[in-house]
Amino acid sequence: MERTNRMLRMLHTKYISSQDEVTDFSWKSVLQTYSELNEEEIALIENNSAKVLEHLVVDKENPFSIINNITQARENARSVQDHITKEVWLCLNEYYHLVREKQIAINISSGDPVTSLDSLIRHGMLYNGTVDITMAREEGFNFLNIGRFLSRSIITIDLLSIKLKEYNYDLTKHAEDPTWRFLLYSLSGYELYLRNNRGNLNSKLVIKHVLFNTEFSHSLLYSMERLTRYFERLKNESDTESYSQLEFIIGRCYNNIKYSNVTDNSELLKQFLLQTRSELFEIANRFNKYYFGNT
Repeated sequence: MERTNRMLRMLHTKYISSQDEVTDFSWKSVLQTYSELNEEEIALIENNSAKVLEHLVVDKENPFSIINNITQARENARSVQDHITKEVWLCLNEYYHLVREKQIAINISSGDPVTSLDSLIRHGMLYNGTVDITMAREEGFNFLNIGRFLSRSIITIDLLSIKLKEYNYDLTKHAEDPTWRFLLYSLSGYELYLRNNRGNLNSKLVIKHVLFNTEFSHSLLYSMERLTRYFERLKNESDTESYSQLEFIIGRCYNNIKYSNVTDNSELLKQFLLQTRSELFEIANRFNKYYFGNT
């Protein structure tokens, strides 16, 4: 669900920016991240916003699509109904039926995609509010938030990487590019950024904000702090060895992020993002192994 919410905001922002930049606008970097299309298939639709949105939102053949995210979340929720509230289940079930409505698909592919994206985004906000208001602060809530902030960390890296690919990782040439604001829109961080930086839109400041600002709820460091906090709450209910294994790699990843200084060097930044993303997936795999019995 976290991935769904961030993807929707990113697609909303990208679509609006595509209307501002009619010529030479490409969805290539987004498709490389959120689809299994090969380069030839991407080349066929990368300049066609309607086709791209259809593929990323309502295409059941794309395993990364919004409709498949929500469907999988609903199936996961169905299997753990004893650990979530009735309100959370009903909200998620309504979200599932909303994304499958015929009018949503029509608007996305040939009508007014902004209206449908707005509707889905609002329901995602309703879902998050329902979780926070109704869920007891016990083991199920802790696992849910570990998943939320683990996904949020990965998505923040993905969205920053998409933007950097569009600039070919040239931070010098694009240091003052006004389109940096679209990254901040996608992460719901534009207003906070402006307030903290007096309206000065600069690549280094944006990257620092997205990666290291602990007052920004979608920054990488904030997400890792929350992941660590919710994981620590599992200690008393966990097998000692399993907990220790995960505690080590979570702590290592958190410290690598906290004590990094990569905003001045594009090559170091690129390697930092790749390494951190790999470490986050390692954390997810260890959860699968030690807590869910999946290898």
